[in-house]
Amino acid sequence: MSDLATMRTDVVGSLLRPDGLKQARRRFEEGELDADGLREAEDAAIGDAVALQESAGLGVVTDGEFRRLNFQDSFGACVEGFRSGAARMETLERQSRGGTALRRWDVQRDVNPEVPVWHRLPAVERLRLARNLPLEEYRFLGAATRTPAKVALVGPDRISQRFDHENSRDVYPAMEDFLADVVAIEKAMVASLVEAGCRYVQIDAPGYTAYVDEPSLAAMRERGEDPDTNLERSIAADNQIVEAFGDAVSGIHLCRGNQRSMWHREGSYDAVAERLFSGLRHRRLLLEYDTERAGGFEPLRFVPKGTVVVLGLVSTKVPDLESVDFLKRRIDDAARYLPLEQLAISPQCGFSSDVVGNLITPDDQKRKLERVVETARQVWG
Repeated sequence: MSDLATMRTDVVGSLLRPDGLKQARRRFEEGELDADGLREAEDAAIGDAVALQESAGLGVVTDGEFRRLNFQDSFGACVEGFRSGAARMETLERQSRGGTALRRWDVQRDVNPEVPVWHRLPAVERLRLARNLPLEEYRFLGAATRTPAKVALVGPDRISQRFDHENSRDVYPAMEDFLADVVAIEKAMVASLVEAGCRYVQIDAPGYTAYVDEPSLAAMRERGEDPDTNLERSIAADNQIVEAFGDAVSGIHLCRGNQRSMWHREGSYDAVAERLFSGLRHRRLLLEYDTERAGGFEPLRFVPKGTVVVLGLVSTKVPDLESVDFLKRRIDDAARYLPLEQLAISPQCGFSSDVVGNLITPDDQKRKLERVVETARQVWG
């Protein structure tokens, strides 16, 4: 594997949006700023985000997802075929203000009900790619840095969990028909990124933790779904997308929810680890491990040789800075189940999965990114 595949530091994707960028987005939605003006604001903010990550010493950088309102825009804002709707920044901000840090939030209540993937919406016609936002993001980011640039794309499991299949059977008689179109679209998106020079694409797959979370499992069963069938189908879909990577690095990120420092799911990986960790063909598994909600490291024994596990040990939800000694002890604990050469470290999730962001400051974010790099240097050299 390449150095990029085995690097010891990583960053999940999103960064806190600067106030100036939020203001520009708000002015754009109110008609006071045109698309060129918004892009200029985004470009400037991304330049600063790149500088932040480079100064911290990270092995890969992202654009902070500054051109998105929500991480799921990587698919939801790119396809046509769902019932029409529109994302509004003011809706996100209003809903996010209602949450309490480190509490569980109700996704069905708190997301915009008119945006594909954010909510369970039906398809009114077969999906088609209308805009390749990740490619647009990479073209600017790749030219803005000499550090390897990474782009994230929400995965098929999350998309299928946010799809109202029951009211879409005229378009997609079987869920397999829907996922086939999702896979085809995402393979095309990944192939275009690789062709443009992107060497690392991350699939965001927070839906996989639904298979260890009792309320989420109950919701599937209430819809008449079999969780085991859903899981196996999603793993197969993910592996089909990996085919489009060629020799580029494929990573997949699993977490338990991340909005305004709240979380959505809980449960250890144990119940699905053998099927998930040994079944997925991604070269990097980015796993959330910052709280007891994730359970212990024992499930790492199912990770195959050659796959790197990026331990998400540094919380993006709280301002408290983890000590290097604490992080080293956690890495030592994980190394009981997986060799040190198959481990790396990162924040546990993005700092701002949507435009509102978590309840920490830009300085907190900077110190946490630096702590990831400092720890990696002391552990791996």
